[in-house]
Amino acid sequence: MRRWPPTLCWGVVLCSGLALLALAAPWIAPYDPAEQLDPAASLNRPPGTVLAAVRLADGSWKLADRAERVPGGLRIERRGRTETFRESEVLNLTPAGVEDHRRFLLGSDRFGRDIWSRMLYGARVSLAVGVISVLISLTVGVAVGAAAAMGGRWLDAVLMRGVDALIAFPWTFLLVTLVALFRPGNAAMVLLLGLLNWAQVSRLTRADLLSLKQREFVLAARALGQRPWAIFWRHLLPNAFTPVLIQAALMIGVIILFESTLSFLGLGIQPPTPSWGNMVAEGRDTLTYAWWVAVFPGAAVSLTVIALNLLSDGLRDFLDPHGRDYGPLAEPVLPGEPG
Repeated sequence: MRRWPPTLCWGVVLCSGLALLALAAPWIAPYDPAEQLDPAASLNRPPGTVLAAVRLADGSWKLADRAERVPGGLRIERRGRTETFRESEVLNLTPAGVEDHRRFLLGSDRFGRDIWSRMLYGARVSLAVGVISVLISLTVGVAVGAAAAMGGRWLDAVLMRGVDALIAFPWTFLLVTLVALFRPGNAAMVLLLGLLNWAQVSRLTRADLLSLKQREFVLAARALGQRPWAIFWRHLLPNAFTPVLIQAALMIGVIILFESTLSFLGLGIQPPTPSWGNMVAEGRDTLTYAWWVAVFPGAAVSLTVIALNLLSDGLRDFLDPHGRDYGPLAEPVLPGEPG
């Protein structure tokens, strides 16, 4: 890692951290993301709130700002109101009151759901949408670009004119219209997002392959008698995939932003499934008195896009043989100095 550019180091660290949090959500999330435990007492609680959790004999829960033991029972205070329960009505009664508590690290929303838990599970959804959509775009785009570059002049002309028409078409408005009219499921929406971005990948792949076909190592492989498909798989595609990989990191951030926009408009991932976009949408009406509902998911989207941009810039600097800086390990040894 000493040879990596600083942008690549930061990008890898941030992206790895976000991915680990998303993968570990079932184990590190303190509560179920859809759980609504006594919403009347837990709605729109600010970050850092700790509430006493009282389990009643009928199986329900009561959340309270304060719970204290009184002769013959338990007295709780919630939202400025006081209630008293007999000892037989409380299942988790202790000499000091109750030991169970509900902690809202990043606050709660208008349904009393924990923001931190929903953000962790929302990361799984938002990152999965971005990664899967980009994989679809890469598959289609690389296939079309490779066919155009390797298939001859006529096939190249037909495919590229079709790609030009797709790029010129306002697909964003069409996608919003289709989603608004037909309300596709999450899988169909991911497929649509993937098919929206493959045209740029195909043009990038075609341009790199056409350039690589004239390089000396390819001419040498032809002179050695290697078959065209072997040259493509062994030499052309691996070298052409480097700029595509850099572009893919940027595309993931763009698709996450676009999915968040659709969810903010109510056209993306539908509740109760949490995604960062629909969490921001749920908090837009409470910004004046419950800012945390929208600010924390919005900050997560911004951090993810920044991390992916750093990763893309770092990959470009590291994989570019003309601009790579190897650092002190690559410094020349002057004559007379110990090697």
